[in-house]
Amino acid sequence: MSNQAARIIRIAAALIDDGAGRLLLVRKAGTAWFMQAGGKIEEGESPVSALCRELGEEIGLMLAEGDVRHLGCYSAPAANEPGHTVEAEIFHVRVRHDPATPSEIEEAVWVDEVAAAALPLAPLTRDHILPLSRTLSFSRPPFLVPERGWPKSYAKPRDRPD
Repeated sequence: MSNQAARIIRIAAALIDDGAGRLLLVRKAGTAWFMQAGGKIEEGESPVSALCRELGEEIGLMLAEGDVRHLGCYSAPAANEPGHTVEAEIFHVRVRHDPATPSEIEEAVWVDEVAAAALPLAPLTRDHILPLSRTLSFSRPPFLVPERGWPKSYAKPRDRPD
């Protein structure tokens, strides 16, 4: 493996929105940067399988592969690993409940574009995810099948009516 290939981190990440123009950003424990939920793709694992596994581990969101829509592959400097680049397979997920925040996640926030700009954002989020989110139609039905979503113990209906 070349030194260049060793510096590439392959991940699957979710652009999660609530259908009302807000995005879910997370900050992992011990880090300063807000980013999308998701994580590394294991050897032999498909990007969508990795995404479903990581969202379950990180925010308690249980998805099937058909609940997400692939948006593309994007590269950016890794936020938490200097000198590395993330190659991210990005998927869109629409949800209507707040996430769980297991120990791996320090903070999870719903933000609109203005609020997001005030946060310390990972390069992938700042340079690709926020611009990509502007292209989404917030009038589409959710990709998430409601009864699958977060386990009932985590589900907290939001204040606004659907």
